Amino acid sequence: MSLPSTEDIVDDLLFFDDWEDKYKYIIDLGKSLPAFDEDWRTPERLVKGCQSSVWIQPGTEQDAAKGEVLVFSVDSDAIIVRGLLGLVLAALNHKMPAEIIEFDISSYFAELDLERHLSPTRGNGLRSIVSRIKSIAQAAV
Repeated sequence: MSLPSTEDIVDDLLFFDDWEDKYKYIIDLGKSLPAFDEDWRTPERLVKGCQSSVWIQPGTEQDAAKGEVLVFSVDSDAIIVRGLLGLVLAALNHKMPAEIIEFDISSYFAELDLERHLSPTRGNGLRSIVSRIKSIAQAAV
């Protein structure tokens, strides 16, 4: 199953009146992520700065329209963080490195009203995840 677009996610989250329902949506988004290969659970794939364990495995694939794009396999030991990873991947997965670097993730998170509803440590972890993905994109340029 592919993730919804960032626009669809924003619209879906605006539909819900309270954050309990929004959290359920985010958790369900995380449940839709593909399985993560156990062999990728290594220290070099672990994102530093996260309260929970988060692993990112980058790769590439050919896109018919764009050419080579970056793809990310991700996992976390926390169910809500898997959902947050889904939000990030909706914005940054299957993109060319320049698109990832240029994407305004802060505006996207602001549209979701996300960081206001996360603990400071979760917010820092989310920024660490985005930073790691953007550094992978920067190295691929």
